[in-house]
Parts: sequence; structure tokens; C-alpha cells
Amino acid sequence: MAGAIYLVATPIGNLEDITLRALRILREADVIACEDTRHTRKLLTHFEIHKPLISYHEHNEAQRASELVERAQRGEAVAVVSDAGTPGISDPGFRVVRAAVEAGVPVVSIPGPVAAISALTASGLPTDSFRFVGFLPAKKSQRRKALESLKSQDVPLVLYEAPHRIVETLEDVLRLVGDRPLVVARELTKLHEEYLRGTVSGLLNELRSRTTLKGEVTVIIGRGSPVETSEKPLAERVAELIENNSLPRMEAIKQAARERGLSKREAYALLQSAEDSSATAGAGRLAPR
Repeated sequence: MAGAIYLVATPIGNLEDITLRALRILREADVIACEDTRHTRKLLTHFEIHKPLISYHEHNEAQRASELVERAQRGEAVAVVSDAGTPGISDPGFRVVRAAVEAGVPVVSIPGPVAAISALTASGLPTDSFRFVGFLPAKKSQRRKALESLKSQDVPLVLYEAPHRIVETLEDVLRLVGDRPLVVARELTKLHEEYLRGTVSGLLNELRSRTTLKGEVTVIIGRGSPVETSEKPLAERVAELIENNSLPRMEAIKQAARERGLSKREAYALLQSAEDSSATAGAGRLAPR
């Protein structure tokens, strides 16, 4: 093979998903760069492929990128793989591609499994357009900021999440993005593959009831349904959010305020004014004539 960087997609679970082309490239490559040499060696051993391995992960990506490109410039075929799926999609790969492009080294994509696409196509949600988010920040404040920036998107949002953070993330989704259609897919292509379909609030209750949740998780948040607020009183909308979404009163006020383009203070003032007016009207009806 010619000297180049070959981005080789590998199975996300089921080993039968590897392509014939991917197997040929791995067999013919001079070196294989991978996130975890132990993990990749198991894959290669299964297919009786024996090639030199070099570690290439997020902590040494900048250094390794230039090294891999230099090897390709010398005429070596360099295969780049991630632990699962397609390199560069929420995995190392971008820096070596950029370095190769800048150096005039050919980059060849060997397509294959992507968890986001597998989950989206089987979700039952519209697939004509979508936004891939990758992993949200693990830190709560940063995650909420990211969700705030995504709430206006009127396309399905596809993201990855760790199983130990899924409940916390969905709680933030409910508060900041709303109670949209939701699909949670885990263990894709594996023996215990599972799709949970419903709404954010419904699946949140389902996941809270589980003692453990294992496996990598792909989440698809459906398009937002426009909330008909023009004719719905603010107090009524707040009550609806409290009843249907199990939100605390202040969280319900904040969400209703966002829907109307109001600040929380403005919404609270309007609610207080409405309550005062209602109380005054009630007192007037009870006053003797």
C-alpha cells in the first residue's frame, strides 16, 4: 500500500460488523496506531492479524500525530483505529488528520460502524437532519451551559454519555431543553442491546428505578414541540410543568420564563401580580353589598 494515513473504523460491539476492506487494510498496514494496544490486540488476534502497534490516545495525540505523519511520508501505510467505531468521532484522530493534510500526506477513510448513526437510524425519530453533540461536559455547570446553547435547536440531538452520569444529564435536559421525545440506546450491536423509547420525563423515571446501568449509552433527543404559550396564562403553564414534568416550582417558573423570553425575575413578578389580582377579585366577591 502507498504511504498514507488510513482511518479504519472497527466494530462497536459485534465483531461481525468489521468490513472486508478494513480487514485488508489492517493486514497490509506497516503499523497500526490505536488507543489501547491491549484492546486492539484482542481484535487483531481474533482475525489472525499480527502487526506492530503504537499507542495513540488523547494524552499523546499531539506528539504522535507528527510521528505518524513522518512515517507516512517515508512511504509507510499507517492505519489509525479507535477502541470502537470510527476514529475522530468523539475519539482521537482529528490531530493526525490535520497534520497529514497540512503535510500533503493522503488521508484515506475506511468507513464502518458509528454508534451515533446506528442509534439514530433505529430510534424511530426523524433522520432527515440532526446535530451530533458528542460527549457533553462532565462538569455540571459546563454541561448546563452546553444544553442552554442547544435548547433552541429544532432537530434531533445525538449525544454520548457515560452510564453513571445518564440520570444527572437527563435531569438537566428536562430542566433546560424540555420534555422532548427521547431514545436511550445502550450496548449497541452487543448481546444485551437495548432501546428505551419515550419522553425525557418518562425515561428519567425508568432509569431512576434501575439499580445499575451498564454499557456505553447513546442518547437521541427529539425535536422540540412548540409550546403554545400565547394563549396560556403564565400561572397555568407553571402548574402544567410542575404536574407533568415533576419540576420544583422555581424550576418550572424558570422554564416558563425561558419559553416567553422573560427573565426569572420578570416571570416571578407577573405571577405575583396575577396572584394579587386574583386575591383582590376574590375579596371583592366576598365583600357585602
